[in-house]
Amino acid sequence: MLIIGCDYHPGFQQIACVDTETGELSERRLAHREQAEQFYRELKQQNRSVRVGMESSEQSRWFERLLRELGFELWIGDPAEIRTKRVRKQKTDRQDAQLILQLLLENRFPRIWVPDAENRDLRQLLWHRHRLVQMRTRVMNQLHVVPLMKACVARRRCGGRPVARNWKLLHWLRGPAGCTEKRRLECHNRGEPLRHRTDSPHETAHGQGSGR
Repeated sequence: MLIIGCDYHPGFQQIACVDTETGELSERRLAHREQAEQFYRELKQQNRSVRVGMESSEQSRWFERLLRELGFELWIGDPAEIRTKRVRKQKTDRQDAQLILQLLLENRFPRIWVPDAENRDLRQLLWHRHRLVQMRTRVMNQLHVVPLMKACVARRRCGGRPVARNWKLLHWLRGPAGCTEKRRLECHNRGEPLRHRTDSPHETAHGQGSGR
C-alpha cells in the first residue's frame, strides 16, 4: 500500500508518501488541478492501493470527489489535533506533509468523521430552505403592520398577537400614493412567491429523508 501525507493548499499540495512493501520514501509538490489529477490517475492505472491523509478543508471538495472516484482511501484529520503533535516551532509545507505521514504510519492520525456527498447536498438544501423561511418571515412582519395601520385585523392569533394572514385584504387596501404604496406592493410581490418556494425544498428534503 502507498500511504500519502498531504499538506493541502488551494493552489497546490505538498505530499510525502511511503511504499509499505518496499519502504521507499518520496516527496513531491503537485499543482492543482491538472498535475494532481494526473498523479493520482497514474496510481490508479498501476492498480495501487492508496491511503491519503490530510487536514480538513472547505476548499478540497474536488479533491475528495477525485479520490472517491478512483477508489482510494481518504482520511480527514482534525487540524487542531495535528498542530498539537508538531514538535518543531518552525512550520513549512514539507514538514507538515511529513508530520501527517508520520501520524498515519504510527496510527496516531486524529481522524474525524466527514459526511458523504449525498449528506452534504441534503444539508445544503435544508440550509437554503432555512434562508428562504427567514426571508419570508421578514416580509410577513412588514406586511403585518399594513392591516394594523388600516384597523383591519384578522381574527386568527399567533403567539398572543393578531396576525393578518389574509392576503386578499391587501387588494382593497388603499393608501396615499408615493413611497408607502410602492413599498406595500413590493412587499406583497415578494411575499407571495416565498410562500410557494419554501414548500418545494421541504418536500424534496422530506422525500430524500424518508428514502433513507
